[in-house]
Amino acid sequence: METSEKLTRMQFGLLPFLARLFLIAEFLIAVNGKVTGWSGQAAYMTAKGMHLVAPLLGAALVIEAAGSACLAIGLWTRPAAAVLFVYLGIVTIRLHDFWNLSGNSAAMNLTEFFKNLGMMGGLLMIVAYGPGMWSLERILIARRSKSLP
Repeated sequence: METSEKLTRMQFGLLPFLARLFLIAEFLIAVNGKVTGWSGQAAYMTAKGMHLVAPLLGAALVIEAAGSACLAIGLWTRPAAAVLFVYLGIVTIRLHDFWNLSGNSAAMNLTEFFKNLGMMGGLLMIVAYGPGMWSLERILIARRSKSLP
């Protein structure tokens, strides 16, 4: 294998795949927190003045779990990344409103706010450029094009 081919495989295969995995790590932690600490999550949302907490928390769980699965395997990655981007934007504004807080709470939420913005940037990159070569989408597209007359 030539050096340029190795670089191409890394640039368009391995690196986008690793980026997708790194992005979903935080969502998987959040899914685990919802599954194992539902009441704590619900209490936090209620403290932030939210209503219809149970259905919203359930929707968040589904969005985070399904979106993470799609990004991990590289199937429906652009729509999944777009949904996660919008979802994370809403969560960031609604639950990490550091501008309304003071002291350690403001500092913690400031950190969460900007961490989420970074994740949103990564999600936008997936929306713009797709999942890369190492994805189920690519495999299915390649198979479909071989079977066409």
